[in-house]
Amino acid sequence: MERAKGIEPSCEAWKASVLPLNYARGPPAESYCARWACQFVSVTRGRRLASGVAMKVQAPTSRQRRFFRRAFTLIELLVVIAIIAILAAMLMPALARTKESGRCIACNNNLRQLGMAVRIYADDDQGTLPPHIISSRWPDKCYDYYGRNLNVLLCPSEITNSPATIGPSNNVADAAPRSYFINGWDDYFYDLLAPAEFNSLYLGGIYPTGLKESAIVYPSDTVLLGEKIPSRGDFYMDLRAGNGDDFSGAVAQDRHDGRGEGTQTGGSNNAYADGSARFNKFGTAFDPLNLWAVSGADRVAYAIFY
Repeated sequence: MERAKGIEPSCEAWKASVLPLNYARGPPAESYCARWACQFVSVTRGRRLASGVAMKVQAPTSRQRRFFRRAFTLIELLVVIAIIAILAAMLMPALARTKESGRCIACNNNLRQLGMAVRIYADDDQGTLPPHIISSRWPDKCYDYYGRNLNVLLCPSEITNSPATIGPSNNVADAAPRSYFINGWDDYFYDLLAPAEFNSLYLGGIYPTGLKESAIVYPSDTVLLGEKIPSRGDFYMDLRAGNGDDFSGAVAQDRHDGRGEGTQTGGSNNAYADGSARFNKFGTAFDPLNLWAVSGADRVAYAIFY
C-alpha cells in the first residue's frame, strides 16, 4: 500500500509483507535477518531510481544467513583468548617438570655408563678399581671404556656448560668439564694405612694401588660415582679430606626434581658398585647410613643426619 503511493515501507511493514513466514516465527537467525533487513531498508529509504520507482529490497541469501550464524563478537573472541591463556599457564609448570624428568633420566644413564666403564676397567686390572692418583685420574683411566665420549661426563641439568675440574692436566679426559666424581674410598684406606702414609701418599694422590672390588661389602648400596656441585673440581669424593662429605661441600644432593641446587630439595643420581644407577632423594645417601663408606662400621660412623 505504501509502496503503491511511492513511499518506502517501514521496517515493520517490510517484515510483515516481504519476509517469509518462517523468518518471523521461529528460527534463531530471525533476529539477524530482521536486523539486516531493517538496516538495509533504513539505508535505502528515500532513495529512488531515476525512473522514480523505489529500490527493491531482497531478503538475505542462505550464504548470508550462515555468515550471521558463524560470526563472533569481540567479547566472545576475548573470552576464548583468555581461556587459552589460562590453560597455557596451567600447563607450563607441568611441561617444565616433564623436561626436568627427562634430564634426570639422561643423567642417570650417563652415570650408569660411567659405572659400567669403571667396572670393565677393574675387570681388565684384576678386579682393582682406578687408583687415587693425580697423574692420570679416573676419566683418563676409563676413557676408552666409555667410548671417548666426553659428553657423558656432563649432566644435562648442569647449570653451566663448564663445571669446574682441577687442572692442569696432561690428557683430554681429565681436563674436560665434568659433573661427576668417583668415590675416593678414604674410609677404607684410612683404616688400612698408617696415618702418615695415608696423609702423604694417599691424599697426596701418589698411592699407586686402587681398591679391590672384593673389598666392597655392600656393592648394591655403596656409591661408586656421584654428582658434584659445579664450582668444585674434585675428581674424588674424599670423606677424610674435609668439606666433601656433606651438602655444603662437593656433593650435589639436590640437582634434580627440586627447587634448585642449595635448596635441600629434590635429589641426585648415583652409580653403585654393582653396576646399577638410581635416584636418591636429598640426604638419603648419608642418612641413616653413609653410602659412600665401605665397611658397615664406617657407614654408621660417617653418617650425616639431616
